[in-house]
Amino acid sequence: MSLVITNLHTSIDGNDILKGLSLEVPPGEVHAIMGPNGSGKSTLAKVVAGHEDYEVTGGSVTMDGQNLLDLEIDERSRAGLFLAFQYPMEVPGVTMANFIRAARQARLPEGEEIDAVAYYKELYEKMDQLGIDRRFTSRSVNEGFSGGEKKRNEVLQMMMLEPSYCVMDETDSGLDIDALKVVAGGVNSMRSPERGFLVITHYQRLLDYIEPDHVHVLADGQIVRSGSKELALELEKKGYDFLKEETPVAS
Repeated sequence: MSLVITNLHTSIDGNDILKGLSLEVPPGEVHAIMGPNGSGKSTLAKVVAGHEDYEVTGGSVTMDGQNLLDLEIDERSRAGLFLAFQYPMEVPGVTMANFIRAARQARLPEGEEIDAVAYYKELYEKMDQLGIDRRFTSRSVNEGFSGGEKKRNEVLQMMMLEPSYCVMDETDSGLDIDALKVVAGGVNSMRSPERGFLVITHYQRLLDYIEPDHVHVLADGQIVRSGSKELALELEKKGYDFLKEETPVAS
């Protein structure tokens, strides 16, 4: 029972991006992916979630034994996968409360309805935890939100949907230190033996607040180094240049 990526090859517009990437994220663990710009970090997140612009040319992605590559985007979500975007999109005309409620409803058995009172009680509790003004429930999703508000909203959705595996694509990008602490606190509150996290970041500072069990370095579409949280500290001191001669980790 894990999120398992095996020898994954992907391309976009004929350009190879991921070149044989393998990784396993078991429930209960937080795995961090780091790497320089253009290494394939965001591509990995998008491919796992099912972005249609990317072509999978080899390998597999399974979640608790289920082949994700055979599923549509919404099916992957309902199966327990969540992607927190680096650049969350605006959804004009759809309120935050209704958006999250519809996503919750889609996960219930046919004929079962959400209890509105219980739903709003839970929603408000989690909004308070993340420092989100309750008036945001009536605002369109991400419309007119600041960067920090969008990222808090992403974590709110994740907390309300309670996925089995959370893929976070540079959620720390654009956050000041206070917002980063709040977002990290929301993520840490979700850590459990039943849930796995794949945290993609360019900088070590996020890992000061979300402590990973394992750190992997991605370069030119392949994982070239894996280690403990100390690896992130080494990267902070030395940068990525010292890894240029590293041999990719075997698939």
